[in-house]
Amino acid sequence: MKNNNQDTFATPFQFKNEWKDAFLDADFIKIFSSDILENYIINKRWYGGKASTLKYIEVVDHFKITSTKNTYYGVLLEVNFKEAFFQHYFMPIAFMTNDELDTNTIIAPAQFGKISGFLVDALHQEDFRKLLFDNIAQSVDTKGLKLIFHKGSHLADKEYKSSKFMGVEQSNTSIIYNDAFVLKIFRRIYVSTNPDYEISRFLTERMHYQNTPAYTGSINLALPEGNITLGLMQELVPNQGDAWKFMLEQIDGVFDNLSRKKIKIDKLPQVDLFKRLKINEIPPEIIDWVGLSLFLKVKTLALRTAEMHIALGSDIHETAFTPTTYNGDYTVWLKNRLLYQFQNRLNIIENSLHKLDGMALELAHQFLENKKLIRKHFVDFDWTKMKSERIRIHGDFHLGQVLVNGDDFYILDFEGEPESTIRDRKVKQPPLKDVAGMFRSFHYAIYATIFNNGSNYPYQNEELFAAGELLFKYLVGTFLETYIEKVQEENLNIGYSHEINFLLKYCILEKAVYELGYELNSRPRWAVIPLRGIQTIMGY
Repeated sequence: MKNNNQDTFATPFQFKNEWKDAFLDADFIKIFSSDILENYIINKRWYGGKASTLKYIEVVDHFKITSTKNTYYGVLLEVNFKEAFFQHYFMPIAFMTNDELDTNTIIAPAQFGKISGFLVDALHQEDFRKLLFDNIAQSVDTKGLKLIFHKGSHLADKEYKSSKFMGVEQSNTSIIYNDAFVLKIFRRIYVSTNPDYEISRFLTERMHYQNTPAYTGSINLALPEGNITLGLMQELVPNQGDAWKFMLEQIDGVFDNLSRKKIKIDKLPQVDLFKRLKINEIPPEIIDWVGLSLFLKVKTLALRTAEMHIALGSDIHETAFTPTTYNGDYTVWLKNRLLYQFQNRLNIIENSLHKLDGMALELAHQFLENKKLIRKHFVDFDWTKMKSERIRIHGDFHLGQVLVNGDDFYILDFEGEPESTIRDRKVKQPPLKDVAGMFRSFHYAIYATIFNNGSNYPYQNEELFAAGELLFKYLVGTFLETYIEKVQEENLNIGYSHEINFLLKYCILEKAVYELGYELNSRPRWAVIPLRGIQTIMGY
């Protein structure tokens, strides 16, 4: 296997200082941040600036951390873009001589003093991974190092046994320790505690919420301007994959049943969107078509979601998690954000009409004809009529953020919406925003099944879409019945039915408009999904 970056540089970079004093050398910092890193970083999966033009990279801070064998550096980078914005990244680096090298992920060949070797990502060194685990397990406070390791009460293991990477590298890098824990290293960082760390620790240690991987430790960097979360460790939950994969398999079976059971789609009993449905109120023809098992699973997912919101909204001591009411400031923030996003999506859709055809084009024209109606719906948010409360929420809740564990579900990844600023992700929101996110995910799973497997079912797309919309309403009704009953039983204030329906409609519309940008930019054929979602919710 070829080394990723070895062939890019014909000769090693030479530096006068030894590796242990590398960052005392201004020349090293300059060459490292320009010639070396610019070439390396743009090819990494975790690098989020691919759509923008790199201007320059600056090393804004670093720390040294040593094991008995090696010296490592944690480097904080500021990546500046020609479009006049910047992002911060965390990169742990190591220097390995030829005979020590045991990885294919090389940053660059280099010589420090008289010693030749390679700069590598330290996470690829087992010695470094062990060092991180040992420091968390011993809850080390490295005096003068700004680095804070915290051991959670659920971390039973004192000793390092093994470590390996989990799956392919995404926007973060995850390491499995002792086949029992996962340490997520955040690559893109913020001068603020990461919401994933904040919420995971709160749910485990304060609220004892069971259906999320238990918090077992963390790595934070304390800087004068604020704390930066570098790593979050949690229990590894045994699972059968995520709920997205599970739902696609289930819905494929549901569509398959149409022809297998000779079901006449237009004869199936209709139901209103958001009508709450107890399982025994679902018509027998629908149970015969969909199967009882899927409705029972949706009921369980609704219960776990309700319990998550109850936990997130029931603390009266920690201000970051105390429920709050609606006010003018929140409304200004909300409308500014949504109107900006809506205008952005209008521009994208007007510039993308040439990419669309068939139903997608028809729905896009309907969207443009009804833009005033949609904008008015966003503007019509009147906080004085809101009787419910806002809480910290998941913020990016969909089937892909849920693990299937037998008949149960575990909720993970509380980082929030990728497009939002870190500050916006911590704003208290209606819990129904998460519910709306899950409903959009149901809608996606239904349409993705039609797009991917439609040729397997002997029906026209329009008929499948009609069956899909009906299935969607029954899944939503089942979810809502369990969710609303549970949160109200525990006194989480989500309002009465009129307010619940208003907030659901508002949040689903917001989510579908958000999705529209992604689909038009990356796979225009799928723009049908958010456009159909907007049409359903607005009823035009």
